[in-house]
Amino acid sequence: MQHKLLIANWKANPSTLEEARALFEAENKPGVVICPPAVYIAELRASGSQDVFWESGAHTGQLSPDMLKQFGVTHVLVGHSERRAVGETDEMINKKIKALLASDITPVLLIGEIDQLTRDLNGVSADDAQKILFTYEPAWAISTNPNAHPSTPKNAVSTIHEMQSILDKMYKFKPAMLYGGSVNVSNIADFLKHPEISGAVVGGASLRADEFKKMIEIASKL
Repeated sequence: MQHKLLIANWKANPSTLEEARALFEAENKPGVVICPPAVYIAELRASGSQDVFWESGAHTGQLSPDMLKQFGVTHVLVGHSERRAVGETDEMINKKIKALLASDITPVLLIGEIDQLTRDLNGVSADDAQKILFTYEPAWAISTNPNAHPSTPKNAVSTIHEMQSILDKMYKFKPAMLYGGSVNVSNIADFLKHPEISGAVVGGASLRADEFKKMIEIASKL
C-alpha cells in the first residue's frame, strides 16, 4: 500500500541557511517532499519548489522548470492561495502546469474554489492530467488568513468528491487528492484516514521539526 504523502511548504522561512539545513535534516524522510525558499534549493538538493515560471529567457527574477530540474526538483507547488492573492491568474497557472509537465516535473495544483479547476486545466490532456497531484486548499482555512477558521474532514471530503466528479467528466478518472488547510499534528490523522485524501500540504507546522516528525510518523501508518 502506498503511504500518504506530506509536502512541507516552508514559505519565506527560515531566515538563514544554517536554520534551513537543520530543518531539512530533521524532516527529509521517505514520503516527504520539502519545498524551501528558492535560495536554498540547490544547497539542500530539495525535491520541491514553491513556484516556477513557464519560460526561460528575458524574465527577470524567475526560475524555469529546467533550472529547477537540474538540482533534483521533482515537485512544484502551483496555484497556492497566497500566490493567487497577489495576482497569479488561472491563465498563468495553466502555463506553469503545462511547462512543468513538458519537463517531467510533477505539478502540485492547489485549488481553493471548484471553478478554478477547469480553467487551470485548459488544454491539458487526459494523460498529462493523471501526472498532476491535485490538492484542495480552502483559502479561508489557512492559518495566515486573518479570518481563518478550520475546515473539517467531512467538509474537505465533500468538496473533494465534487472535484473528482468534475475530473471524471473531463478525463474519466477520479484521483485521490491532497489536502492543505492548516494541517497539524492534532488533526492530520482525521484528514488522512479518508481514502479520498492521499496526503497533505503542510505550512506552518512544517517549520516545527518535532511536530512535523510526529506528523510523518502518523502519515506513515495510514
